Amino acid sequence: MKAEEIIRTIETEEIENLRQQLNKADLPEIYVGDTVKVGVKIQEGGKERIQPYEGIVIAKRHGGINATITVRRIFQGVGVERVFLIHSPRIASIKVLRRGKVRRAKLFYLRDRVGKATRVKQRFDRSL
Repeated sequence: MKAEEIIRTIETEEIENLRQQLNKADLPEIYVGDTVKVGVKIQEGGKERIQPYEGIVIAKRHGGINATITVRRIFQGVGVERVFLIHSPRIASIKVLRRGKVRRAKLFYLRDRVGKATRVKQRFDRSL
């Protein structure tokens, strides 16, 4: 019984150390409806480059170190969604380009819309 408690406390301490190491402090406030540009690190052969991915945040999930955002964009007439783990080492940068004014926590209804119907009003009361 005593050994189990010791192991459990050591494990929780190690998990907390990992969370503190991986936690990014320089992230902007991201809200659903915002237009963001995410810099993703891509490995090609022996080289590494940063590929920008720009789109609207349609969902935020989880919290803390496991926080994710779902970003949707239209590429060559086809809707593409990617889920990004915010604190992942593969994410080089996240920049908010535009604040969106929405009244929903999840914008999955944008999947059914085409063209100008997918536009989101801009919000001016929050800073970039």
